[in-house]
Amino acid sequence: MRIWKKLTHGEIQARVFGALKQNINYYDANILGIPASHLDNKVFYLDAPFLDNAPYLSTLIHNPNHIGCHTLGKSESFFKGTQEIEKELIRICSEEILKGTSDDFDGYVASGGTEANMQAIWIYRNYFKRELGAKQEEISILCSEDSHYSTSKAANVLNINIAYTTVDENNRTLSKQAVLQTIKAQQEKGYKYFIVIANMMTTMFGSVDDVELYTSSLDELGCKYKLHIDGAYGGFFFPFSTDIHLLNFSNPKVDSITLDAHKMLQAPYGTGIFLCRKGLISYANTKEASYVEGEDFTLIGSRSGANAIAVWMILMTYGPYGWKEKILVLLNRADWLCNRLNEKNITHYRQRGSNIVTIKSSDIKAGIAKKYGLVPDNHKNPKWFKVVIMEHVTIEKLEPLVSEL
Repeated sequence: MRIWKKLTHGEIQARVFGALKQNINYYDANILGIPASHLDNKVFYLDAPFLDNAPYLSTLIHNPNHIGCHTLGKSESFFKGTQEIEKELIRICSEEILKGTSDDFDGYVASGGTEANMQAIWIYRNYFKRELGAKQEEISILCSEDSHYSTSKAANVLNINIAYTTVDENNRTLSKQAVLQTIKAQQEKGYKYFIVIANMMTTMFGSVDDVELYTSSLDELGCKYKLHIDGAYGGFFFPFSTDIHLLNFSNPKVDSITLDAHKMLQAPYGTGIFLCRKGLISYANTKEASYVEGEDFTLIGSRSGANAIAVWMILMTYGPYGWKEKILVLLNRADWLCNRLNEKNITHYRQRGSNIVTIKSSDIKAGIAKKYGLVPDNHKNPKWFKVVIMEHVTIEKLEPLVSEL
């Protein structure tokens, strides 16, 4: 992993305020053709004194629109200052966190992991159709039964088949036999092209897919496929807790990755990130957006530049070592919880390198789960309840739960 530079609060302020000065100023510039402005100053105070020391809030007030994909080189020039910060963020995520090569990736700050996953599936559906002549009824999504519901939503919206591979009930792992069986069943139905969604920590269990089980099986059966990594939960956690893995861009078979900054990174909601190798995002180009400088390659269209600023500020504040230290603290708390559960013979699951601990419903009363806000895998018939070790979930807060089990 290459290293990005940690910045002081003053350096962060100077960078963000400098970027805002490069953006359009609706008061000073005589710009008449943009259907946008700063936030309404009858409701939001543009001259509040605290804004002088609040770069993120100032960006919200200035209201830059980051429509389009800025890593392609041409975007709405009215907001070029803050766009440059988003481009730097994409570079850090794709190259320094996810081990990609220099200048080989496109991406943008999406509204969340759901949109980013859908963006990937949209791109690959179009790729298969345009480049390989695939028919809609020959394309299928391939994922595990533990995958996020956004894959099902994408299948519905994009009218694509979806096939789920079973996982082991207790350790949540895929098997080669199950993957092969799922692919063969789809081939018998006429599906030839597969969009694979592999998990870098599932939302419920924190489980991580063995991505080679997918790729080796598909290669063995002579299938055409594109591989997307859903790191919406684990993208800002797993690369810092696990040194060696194949769920990043050092794996040449990985085409794209989703990250989600409003989970572990504690950014404001609405800050997912989509990353893909150069040349792929063109399959999502909407040429009809001709009035947009650079056109539009994203599912969301107009989006707030403040979200990108927030994520960049968090990474710059911690730096890589500070962020790794924070992850280690959460891992130590998860270790403590698992040790206590083992002492009490409580059945639970935890992926190595994860901060999610999931307890069998048979070992915890529903009243206790509700009291401590534990989330079930299914609200109607729960089999598991999860504890997520976040910044606020300290050992002092975990101790009462363990005592009542």
